[in-house]
Amino acid sequence: MLKKFSLALVAGSIALAACAADNGSGQAVPAAAAKAASAAPIASATATDAGIEKIRQVALKFAPGIVIDSIRPAPLPGYYELIASGQLVYISADGHYMMHGNLVDLRTRQDYSDDAWASFRKAELDKVPESQRIVFAPANPKYKVTVFTDVNCAYCRALHQQIDAFNKAGIEVDYLAWPREGLVTTSGSATPTYSEMVSVWCAADRKAAFTAAKQNREPKPATCSNPVKDQFELGERLGITGTPTVIAPDGAMLGGYVTPQQLLKLLQDGQKGG
Repeated sequence: MLKKFSLALVAGSIALAACAADNGSGQAVPAAAAKAASAAPIASATATDAGIEKIRQVALKFAPGIVIDSIRPAPLPGYYELIASGQLVYISADGHYMMHGNLVDLRTRQDYSDDAWASFRKAELDKVPESQRIVFAPANPKYKVTVFTDVNCAYCRALHQQIDAFNKAGIEVDYLAWPREGLVTTSGSATPTYSEMVSVWCAADRKAAFTAAKQNREPKPATCSNPVKDQFELGERLGITGTPTVIAPDGAMLGGYVTPQQLLKLLQDGQKGG
């Protein structure tokens, strides 16, 4: 995420039991933020193309180089909702004002910002093929969650220690890679965690290598065509800031470390609410 955009906003946070990303000097600017913003897709919306393009230009002038993922009319009249570089903001149609924070309907208590994030996350996660995930599933899962994880994070390891209990509860756990150290160091070399996760994803038996890494057994070094970099950048676009991050099938963020019993209740409650 570009520093200019981040500093311009008061970053919100969810209550997570998670290992935070490394924000020290070893964290390089993510490659996703360096891509040309003009190449980013813009969501279709029931508004004029000119209106969407105006908001796009306003955002790029405010924070040059951000990657814009979505622009559409907001539920708040006279405003557009914009998702870019892991942030969601609201910009007035005249381009004069920007707001950052959750948009809540006080009559119905509906949180439109949470809904927008969930919809965006679901659409993006649906694009990730199963072949690029590390999947631990029971024979007939009742629920499926996506978990952004780091092999060295203590909370991630604690969660994976209970993988059999998650599966016994009928929950399929699909892991995506999110090395919290980032991809490269300031010297330009790969971070140790990134290299380790590449080795896991390139192992002949990914699941065995993954579990071993969670048990502090370093995998045999390996390289191949792998999705670790893409998944890290995807996580940044989805607003991931730490690991583990558990995401429901509808894209809702359920939290960080949770027990099988807690996760099952969250999923059951979410299904009832839907």
